[in-house]
Amino acid sequence: MKLGIVGLPNVGKSTLFNSLTKAGAESANYPFCTIDPNVGVVAVPDERLKLLGDLYHSKKVTPAVIEFVDIAGLVKGASKGEGLGNQFLSHIREVDAIVHVVRCFEDSNVIHVDGNVDPLRDIETIDLELIFSDLEILERRLSKTAKSAFNDKSLAKEVELLKGLIAHLEDGKAARTYVCDDEDQLAILSGLNLLTYKPVIFAANVSEDDLADDGASNPHVQKVRRFAAETGSQVFVICAKIEEEIAELDDDEKAMFLEDLGLSESGLEKLIAASYDLLGLLSFLTSGEDETRAWTIRKGTKAPQAAGKIHSDFERGFIRAEVVNYRDLLDCGAYAAARDKGLVRLEGKDYVVQDGDVILFRFNV
Repeated sequence: MKLGIVGLPNVGKSTLFNSLTKAGAESANYPFCTIDPNVGVVAVPDERLKLLGDLYHSKKVTPAVIEFVDIAGLVKGASKGEGLGNQFLSHIREVDAIVHVVRCFEDSNVIHVDGNVDPLRDIETIDLELIFSDLEILERRLSKTAKSAFNDKSLAKEVELLKGLIAHLEDGKAARTYVCDDEDQLAILSGLNLLTYKPVIFAANVSEDDLADDGASNPHVQKVRRFAAETGSQVFVICAKIEEEIAELDDDEKAMFLEDLGLSESGLEKLIAASYDLLGLLSFLTSGEDETRAWTIRKGTKAPQAAGKIHSDFERGFIRAEVVNYRDLLDCGAYAAARDKGLVRLEGKDYVVQDGDVILFRFNV
């Protein structure tokens, strides 16, 4: 999973990116890797892995990972070359979802680029830049497709879609809110890779005082939550300064620090939960003496396709899956004991994999 972090200057975007990626540095198997200066790979926290790894005395424990991309240069007028201009586009086109950091804290020492804190105005500023960028792409595509449609009537649906999308975006609306019932047009829309078609998670950046009640008493956060509900987006409340402090701590210190703040999870954990929910993802697990590992798939994935995440041969030669819920396995203390109790199920090609399934795939190629 790849998430792009956007936001205006002085909203806490870079602080959040730096703290999130540093928080992932403690994973032995997936340390924070700098792919280039603004990309970091972070391990997905998952207590199930440690418990299963201990049960099997696994030599290696490998978490699922998220790639964060810090998308710089997104300011008012970016689509017309302001700031870093369109340099951000090459980074943002390939992300699965956008994490939009919105300032919801007052601080006279941190100047807002527009003079005062107004999260809805900030959201609109970023959204408009993404819309302008998408319009440029759609207009070029329409010009090319309309010419070809004279000789190829099968392109009529695409021309109709492009015209409808352009009108929708010119109205100031994101492509993800465009209503389209035609399956062929939906397939075209998905393939356009539009910025405003990507799902959005709003990170409401608050002061430490507003963190304990999850921003319930912060009017800026309430505005963001209402806007997100209207547009089918997710929201999580975060304090980037606190995340920066948490990133410096080991696991035990982190747990104590969060408890002192009255929090049950870090901002990274909130973000991952929101991302999985928004994108319809879950993790299944494989475990043994050599390795315990988490694998991320979309909800609704059937057993052969889940097996294919591990290796294409597993999917090609799929015979069956031996499935046990991780909690049942831990409670029994051993795979053999779980099997004796009838908790290990034999599942075929139509089995839909569930979150927390521990699976042993049988295959033959």
